Amino acid sequence: MNNLALITTAAALVLSFIIPWAAFLKGERTKGRYKKSLAVNVVSFFGLLIVATILMFSAGTPVMADAAESGAGLAVGLAYVSAAASVGMSCIGGGIAVASAASAALGAISEDSSILGKSLIFVGLAEGVCLYGLIISFMILGKV
Repeated sequence: MNNLALITTAAALVLSFIIPWAAFLKGERTKGRYKKSLAVNVVSFFGLLIVATILMFSAGTPVMADAAESGAGLAVGLAYVSAAASVGMSCIGGGIAVASAASAALGAISEDSSILGKSLIFVGLAEGVCLYGLIISFMILGKV
């Protein structure tokens, strides 16, 4: 059962790269082509996600067997989820902040090049948000 799960996951991963490229390369160069390849990419990504989730939670997989043997409870699982959530949400917030700060900094630098240092400080502060989330996740995982 484990070999079948590994082979299926590997095949799904390879196909998730090949199918969107095939959809992109096929046909004329129009806006519909890009929309079609994006749709195929999204569908294949979520299909792979569903297949991986089903295989992970099926009986007999090493992930579920190790969790059952070690006696890992709900607290350990929620600790991992909260660590992932803190990194994920802080990186999304940091990305939004960097997008705003960097575009404003580029506009300001194009008008006056002497403010490069000040603008880099603001972009660096926006990137710091991601690091704070990572530090919090390390603190959470340190308690597990």
